[in-house]
Amino acid sequence: MKRRIVILLAVVVLLAITVVPALAITNGQPDGDNHPYVGLMVAQAANGNPLWRCSGTLISETLFLTAGHCTEAPADHVVIWFDSGSPTEIPIGTGYPAAGPNRCAGITGYPCTGFDAAGTPYPHPDFCIGCGNGLPGFASHDVGVVVLDPAYPASQYGVLPTEGFVDTLKNKTAIDFVGYGVNDQAQIPGNLLPQPPPYFRWFGLRTRMYAPTELVSGKFVHSGEFMRLALNPGGGSGGTCFGDSGGPDLLAGTATVLAVNSYVTNVNCSGVGYSARVDNPGNLSWIESFLGP
Repeated sequence: MKRRIVILLAVVVLLAITVVPALAITNGQPDGDNHPYVGLMVAQAANGNPLWRCSGTLISETLFLTAGHCTEAPADHVVIWFDSGSPTEIPIGTGYPAAGPNRCAGITGYPCTGFDAAGTPYPHPDFCIGCGNGLPGFASHDVGVVVLDPAYPASQYGVLPTEGFVDTLKNKTAIDFVGYGVNDQAQIPGNLLPQPPPYFRWFGLRTRMYAPTELVSGKFVHSGEFMRLALNPGGGSGGTCFGDSGGPDLLAGTATVLAVNSYVTNVNCSGVGYSARVDNPGNLSWIESFLGP
């Protein structure tokens, strides 16, 4: 349990809080229309209540790729937006609405209605949290999909890699992070933080963000299943944080989704982060099974 508190999954659990900790790309910039196939998803319970928000990638008119922990139970339904948002939508420091009738709109930065696409979530059948020892065995097969109904035809889609493609990449290969959420950590005295910390230290925009980073290659435990990526704003790298789960790690300058954001290793979302490899044979074949022949 202690490990699960320290090693925070990059998902925002909405029902457990009254102030929005919607976090995402750090040290980034508004993405505009550069990655229109990257969307914001909100998972809903069977009764329609919002559970959490994540990012993900439209890879066909019927399939949205995200993380396993974004699609696990009790998620029963998912709604998705592809609007890039406005850089002035919710400025830093404006605060967030408390729980209430308009809570969904405040949490997501978008209304609960008027979404672009919707569908049924499926985590990988072997997805499991806490099944491995230490890092990065915290999560296993952390990929998931949303099968859209009706279909959502688009002008651009994310592209799946070939099997084992990540193994061919050199250290410091350029990677593009894209996702939704905030990107600034407010300096709030610890005694003023609502509980549980560190959720309420983060503020910023509700918009699709982009940041460059780089691959930290090399053999490590479970390197066949995870990519290790630099989260180092001081060194010029962007990063991912809470609320950016499932967003794509793209080969720089392309639409090829190498991995989906899985988890970070500290509450400051710095150092390195781990992303579930899409090119892993088990993950790739499972995703492709939803695309048909």
